[in-house]
Amino acid sequence: MKPACVQLVWFKRDLRVEDHRPLAEAAARGPVIPLYIFEPSIITAPDFDRLHYTFIKESLDELGQALCEKGAPLVIRVGEATAVLEKLRHQHNITHLWSHMETGNDLTFKRDRAVAAWCSHQGVEWTEFRQHGVERGKVNRDGWQSRWNALMNQPEATVPLTIRGIKELGNDPIPDFQTLGITEQLAAVHRRETDLTGGTSQAHQWLDSFLSGRGKNYSKELSSPTTAYTSCSRMSPYLAWGCISMKTLYQAMVRKRDEVRATPAKQRGNLISLASLKAFDARLHWHCHFIQKLETEPAIEFQCFHASCEALRRPGANHARLEAWMSAQTGYPFVDACMRALQTRGWINFRMRAMLVSFAAYDLWIDWRDLKTVLARQFIDYEPGIHYSQLQMQSGTTGINTLRMYNPIKQGADHDPQGSWIRHWIPELNHVPDEFIHTPWDAPLLNTGTYPQPIVDHKQAIAEAREKFKSLRQSSEHKDEAARVYQTHGSRKRPARKNTRTSTTPR
Repeated sequence: MKPACVQLVWFKRDLRVEDHRPLAEAAARGPVIPLYIFEPSIITAPDFDRLHYTFIKESLDELGQALCEKGAPLVIRVGEATAVLEKLRHQHNITHLWSHMETGNDLTFKRDRAVAAWCSHQGVEWTEFRQHGVERGKVNRDGWQSRWNALMNQPEATVPLTIRGIKELGNDPIPDFQTLGITEQLAAVHRRETDLTGGTSQAHQWLDSFLSGRGKNYSKELSSPTTAYTSCSRMSPYLAWGCISMKTLYQAMVRKRDEVRATPAKQRGNLISLASLKAFDARLHWHCHFIQKLETEPAIEFQCFHASCEALRRPGANHARLEAWMSAQTGYPFVDACMRALQTRGWINFRMRAMLVSFAAYDLWIDWRDLKTVLARQFIDYEPGIHYSQLQMQSGTTGINTLRMYNPIKQGADHDPQGSWIRHWIPELNHVPDEFIHTPWDAPLLNTGTYPQPIVDHKQAIAEAREKFKSLRQSSEHKDEAARVYQTHGSRKRPARKNTRTSTTPR
């Protein structure tokens, strides 16, 4: 006999039990089936990598254990969402589907529309809750920040200690990546050595160590790859895959800020600084601000924010340069070192991500669409809304932001003056003297072996890029379209000072 009124909780990018409102609401209404689906159309897509699968699997291992302890084992299925849901509906009297809203790529958007149609046809009610500060529907950016603050200060959702599950359903094993048909883009190039392990417990370990002192100098050290791995929060993958909620993270930051403020300045010692907490708080807001752009305008996955920017670059036009950039063979040591670090570790700090994209976009004149899947598969914290927004911002195609043209030589000199970072990742240059480590081509009679000469002249490439954008931005049509982009997507906070840089997600 089918159990009455079964509640189906669909886990997607929310792999946790704490502060999980769909699970809490479902548990209050009847027997619960917690479900995770490995969808072939998504996990074999060009933007998915074994790196993501490994983090998801680690998170599911912990999630499954937590749900078992509560009495509702996690059901794992392989198949397209509507087919999996239909089969479960035949086996159980599913009356309600619960989930968090997801702002993903075009595949997940179409999948969600198909699920909505299936629910309507089968008479299954589908309730979605906001996971971040992202809003659906026609969003007025005026007041968005205050609405974000109001949401994040609400109490966390409380999931009961015990949940009524379905007895005949066991805790399913997780298929391996070969069985699922997942490929690893860089398996033959670099071995993955990430220190970021999936799961809520890992999220809290990183967060606790950051707030208890590791992030003391965050505001000063987040920009350099030599210090960012230690000083940054490293929370971005845990937010991207939902191992921890934004609300949990934000409220922990607020509690720590209150503690620091209540401590006399002379007694703060190794406490995280208020400046670092302020910088971290800003990035929590920016995280949702950028995802909101994709939610509001899904077309930015494929089209430039600003229509006139479509004429700037042609996708697929600079394949040889793209290959050199991807394989860390541009001839610019700091750029190539950062690319190798990213490919090996699956994470690098925001400024270096911005530099990598800026170099590809302005120096190599590569279209941002040629970069999107390449980088998505490198980032363990791949979040589509941030990803597409930032690719376009660093490529100059938003039409409303300052052109961010990073000088790779200056960036290297600023953040790796002695070249230790470069030598670690590019051992071919170990013999290069410090004075030439950022410009080995300037060293007289120096043999750099297999390491290439610069692929382009930076000064010349940037001058040409500036001229192209100058011509584009002078037209009245460009200004009219820029006004539309700002009205739809622009931050309503006070503009940043000239030449400042902004990050997008907790790093």
